[in-house]
Amino acid sequence: MGTRVLHVDGVEDEALRRGLEAIRVEQELPAAFTEEVRRAAEAAAASPRLPDLDRTELELVTIDPPGARDLDQAMHLERDGEGYVVHYAIADVMAFLEPGDPVDLEARRRGESLYGADTKVPLHPQVLSEGAASLLPDQVTPAFVWTLALDAEGAVTSAEVVRARVRSRAQLDYEAVQQQLGDADPGGTLGLLRTVGELRVAQEAARGGVSLPMPAQELERREDGWHLEYREMLPVENWNAQVSLMTGFAAAAMMIEARVGVLRTLPPAPEEAIRRLRRTARALGVDWPADLPHPDLIRTLDPARPEHAALVVAATSLLRGAGYAVMDGELPELTEHAALASPYAHVTAPLRRLVDRFGLEVCASLTAGTPVPDWVREALPTLPQAMADSGRRAGAYERSVVDLAEALTLQGRIGDEFAGVVLEAQDEGRKGTIMLREPAVEAPLRTERAGGLPVGEDVTATLVEADPATRRVRFSC
Repeated sequence: MGTRVLHVDGVEDEALRRGLEAIRVEQELPAAFTEEVRRAAEAAAASPRLPDLDRTELELVTIDPPGARDLDQAMHLERDGEGYVVHYAIADVMAFLEPGDPVDLEARRRGESLYGADTKVPLHPQVLSEGAASLLPDQVTPAFVWTLALDAEGAVTSAEVVRARVRSRAQLDYEAVQQQLGDADPGGTLGLLRTVGELRVAQEAARGGVSLPMPAQELERREDGWHLEYREMLPVENWNAQVSLMTGFAAAAMMIEARVGVLRTLPPAPEEAIRRLRRTARALGVDWPADLPHPDLIRTLDPARPEHAALVVAATSLLRGAGYAVMDGELPELTEHAALASPYAHVTAPLRRLVDRFGLEVCASLTAGTPVPDWVREALPTLPQAMADSGRRAGAYERSVVDLAEALTLQGRIGDEFAGVVLEAQDEGRKGTIMLREPAVEAPLRTERAGGLPVGEDVTATLVEADPATRRVRFSC
């Protein structure tokens, strides 16, 4: 279903451990960094190139999941008359590396960090990604500092990015921030994050965009077995994401104006994908009026409700076809990200995603009025394929972890009946896909009954296979 198993309580379980190791071997995931890369990373961590510009006076904070160490972003918000100013610091990876050095080349091979079930295959050695290059509190770190001016309605009126030294004041997590908001200074960073975040959500709705409030799956080991549940996305996570998106919009606008850089693009969702999502909504009992566009429906969903959370996950099918478009002198055919209803660029996660560092370098050069470095321009044409390859690897890894989680959850229930709906059918209706109401699992379904599977209709299906070793789950009806 395209969701993310981000946290596991019981990761020491032998079946889960074996399953995760099997995934790593089968998919030939990157192994540990070589000695050459580790030595180069350690040397780089010890001697960063600190910018002359000092912005350590900014009282930046980071807001991430609990325990995170690869901190790409830190923020400081303030009022400016009727409007607002957002300072957004992004880790500067290339302040530690040289183009073509061992760490750089290995990152280009990996493309992005892989996450799932409390495991991680990092893009960069941890001495950098979770140490010297991370925006950890109380250490002076090189960064790209964005300054975004907003009007009273939250629209961006100006944007620039410069290299500077920064020092984060605190490492905060989503739940703690959400709990603190009631007592937060309305003119301070946390209070203004809520204000600006809500304004940006309204801006998004006005332009016809939508951000999926993706729930994370949490796999928990209890006395009666494994349980797979959705964890709702907190409001502060959405507000935090809006700041990141806003920065990506500003970066895309800069690069389009100069006709150089790399955009994150998405074509409009095909009608068949929207029809399938409507069938999923019916399966989950979610009312979807016929005249309501899908972005408006998604904005009404409450991820705290399991059926809504499952529909949000299913809506990721509308994002298929996302890619990267490079420009160096001419605009690409597609410049917009359809789901966001705006041109957009990835520039806020360079510790975890390769492409971001190149967009940041382009934008910093454009702000300074200096030529884009040759090593950046030379790499631009290679980025779409590199990111497509790493994206496929990340998707396969994520899907395998979800399959493992679902098989662990359903094992021991062979022969049990489950209510669900048929999402699709092939082979003259003899096989297809079912989405269960509870738990929110999507799995293969077969039938021998006359007329085949009734697409879009409720069925009662029997679990015939749930094997963690093969990560296979199958139903019949």
